[in-house]
Amino acid sequence: MADKQKLTIDAKGVHYKELNEMIENALNEGYKEIDLINVNGQRYIGDGLTFPDRKLNIYGTPGNDMAAFMNGLTIEVFANGQDGIGNTMNAGKIIVHGSAGDIIGYGMRGGEIFIKGDVGYRVGIHMKEYQDKIPVLVVGGKAGDFLGEYMAGGRIIVLGLTLKEDEEITGLYCGTGMHGGIMYLRGQLQPYQLGKEVKIVDMEEEDYKFIDKYVTEFVKYFGYSKEFIMSKPFYKLIPYNKRPYGKLYAY
Repeated sequence: MADKQKLTIDAKGVHYKELNEMIENALNEGYKEIDLINVNGQRYIGDGLTFPDRKLNIYGTPGNDMAAFMNGLTIEVFANGQDGIGNTMNAGKIIVHGSAGDIIGYGMRGGEIFIKGDVGYRVGIHMKEYQDKIPVLVVGGKAGDFLGEYMAGGRIIVLGLTLKEDEEITGLYCGTGMHGGIMYLRGQLQPYQLGKEVKIVDMEEEDYKFIDKYVTEFVKYFGYSKEFIMSKPFYKLIPYNKRPYGKLYAY
């Protein structure tokens, strides 16, 4: 199969099922990069695809569950995203040049997601990791309630770059039910915002190295000053207990 470089697909008025078939067919034909233009809420773009060396550029706003179950692909969205981005994603990279909705990275098992703006509720819920697969979610703005709910693994970084005066970097119940993984917040939380299962601990050298790596990549995509981002303190959140609900189960 001869490699082809780039293809443009016009999504205007195209049903999501037909559009996703067109995308998969083009990738199977060998196209390395696809521009999707006039995208307007079509769902499930990139779901379940395994093309680690290919890229989708989305111009317009994709619908819910973009990149669900994705096994390897780079998707760059030049607009806002909706709910469920990266749902149970296994591998790949997602870059969103705007804000996104609720349950971003739900059950995410690998790969990376970069959101320039704000995100909604229950972001990072049920994130997990296995062996060398550690999913990472970077949010440039603020997050809603229940950030990292029931989180079992992976890393979440929230930068708070969009905050206005008196705004908080995250909502209430942050880390509720969290029993694995780490969250890094560039801004202090009040005790009433935290779930009972998490605590704030001191940053270590390895934490700063990790954050530096992902802030460097974030800046490459979105054009902020790395020095400005790193000049403000980060706070590290970890779970108290790896199995907070173990006593509720019979053996």
